[in-house]
Amino acid sequence: MSDNSNPVAEAIEQEALRRKPARNVRPLMRLVPFLARYKSMVWAAFFALIMATLSTLAIPMAMRRMLDEGFSKENAAFIDQYFAMLIFVALMLGISSAARFFFVSWIGERVVADLRKAVYEHILTLSPAFFEITRTGEVLSRLTADTTLIKTVVGSSASVALRNIFLLIGAATMMAITSPTLSGLVLLPLPLIVLPFVIFGRRVRRLSRDSQDKIADTSAVGGESLNAIQTVQAFNHENEEGRRFADTVEGAFAAARRRISARAVLTALAFFLGLSAVVGVLWFGAQQVLADRMTGGELLQFILYAVFAAGALGALSEVWGDVQMAAGATERLNELLDVEPAIKAPSHAAALSEPGRGEIAFEDVSFSYPTRPDVSALSGFSLNIKPGETVAIVGPSGAGKSTVFQLLLRFYDPQSGTIRLDGVDLQKADPRALRRRFALVPQEPVVFGMSAAENIRYGRPEASDEEVREAAKAALIDDFLSSLPEGYETRFGERGVTLSGGQRQRIAIARALLRDAPVLLLDEATSALDAESEQLVQKALDRLMAGRTTLVIAHRLATVRKADRIVVMDGGRVVAAGTHEELVAEGGLYARLADLQFGQGEGGVAPVRQIAE
Repeated sequence: MSDNSNPVAEAIEQEALRRKPARNVRPLMRLVPFLARYKSMVWAAFFALIMATLSTLAIPMAMRRMLDEGFSKENAAFIDQYFAMLIFVALMLGISSAARFFFVSWIGERVVADLRKAVYEHILTLSPAFFEITRTGEVLSRLTADTTLIKTVVGSSASVALRNIFLLIGAATMMAITSPTLSGLVLLPLPLIVLPFVIFGRRVRRLSRDSQDKIADTSAVGGESLNAIQTVQAFNHENEEGRRFADTVEGAFAAARRRISARAVLTALAFFLGLSAVVGVLWFGAQQVLADRMTGGELLQFILYAVFAAGALGALSEVWGDVQMAAGATERLNELLDVEPAIKAPSHAAALSEPGRGEIAFEDVSFSYPTRPDVSALSGFSLNIKPGETVAIVGPSGAGKSTVFQLLLRFYDPQSGTIRLDGVDLQKADPRALRRRFALVPQEPVVFGMSAAENIRYGRPEASDEEVREAAKAALIDDFLSSLPEGYETRFGERGVTLSGGQRQRIAIARALLRDAPVLLLDEATSALDAESEQLVQKALDRLMAGRTTLVIAHRLATVRKADRIVVMDGGRVVAAGTHEELVAEGGLYARLADLQFGQGEGGVAPVRQIAE
């Protein structure tokens, strides 16, 4: 396998190795289209393999001539030529082997790079419904662990396998030409030698996988305790956790001992049976030489070819398990590539109006999430929103508020009913074109581990530096970003962990401002901010909402009071709509929520508690 000393790479490779190998190597055929892109490199690798094989096979023939011709003063010139040719053969072998290694390794790296890109690009097109039933960790594992294993096999093991296949065929052919009798004799003990290898080889592979699993258990137990070290120490469980880890370590050692024992038996059988077979053939060959039925040079030539063939066969048996593993890894990647996106553009997508007006209509929409088909997230939901209108959506937990956003962005399609944007049925529009009409500020804003400018430019990648800065100024984040060590080029940590909640929120607002979309989807999350941050974010939100159709999942009374209309949801339906004053006077669900969450039905003071999601 790989000799990579990188511990992260080794961990990834070990994870892949614990997966079951494929029953056959047919899945590897799916790599052929990736190989076909680099035909010239494939042919170069093939030519280098041929040259390396021919150079290797030339050595026993030269040895035979040297032994049969003998050493004497009369043929001194021949001996000089012989050694000069051996040096030339060594040079050709070195050059062709280096070329073979380079071309095959290059192809392996290039194919896996293309495969990773193809799989990742395909994953990005899959709808959220796919990730409801598939763990993100499993997808990333396939994208990293499985592709790493394929790279190891295609770029390294494949090179070894191809070289030894060529060498085995060439050596076996030359053995038959050199001495058909000895060649036939070699085949007689072959079943006796192969059978133990097959039986014990399977056992060794099974025990190796078990050993790897035990090692993984050790890491899991240790990681679990260390990640909860305060809890462990608070409950004085150091000794118990130490014993639990020790038990796991001892289990890993026991599994390793069984693997080592089986490997030792296999090694003993390999040496005894292999060398016994060689000794038997040598004895018979010596008898042939003594009887003048073949020359000593022919016997030496045959032995060398037999050594080449045996070495090649042994190398192939070692890489066969790797090839099976790679086939299994390819099979798992193919499963991802074969998943069809649930949401995709129709063959003849309807064009959205230019410029976008931001008119939205839900017409008797019913929807259930794929993982909860018996639970209606929306049921007979209808709502019309005029261009430029600000609508606040409120309701208890599970009312369907977030589902409205999910369907508008066409992450899902409803089971019945129609959703329209500017008069166009969303299911008849291209999802990418549709999503360009929306700007989203989520409740938990996402900040990527890239620069501040790149994070804001996520809203519109083609935006200029000046446009990025103007968006930041409008979002009241320019002063902070300018004060950073590298200004707008300062890179944030993963998920923006170095930023406060208010700073992340304002970066998300700047991103939405830069997008300049006709419809704003705002999952307002100011309830978790301190008073100063809330004030800054609210000012930025006011600028963002100006002149746009805005849907707000409302948590704060200030936002509710500013909305043109408040829509109250319960059980996936609209149960009331109107202004704050109208709904409070009307009583019912909104009045109860206002009383519970706002602290008073008339809503004079801004609350600190949020309406339940």
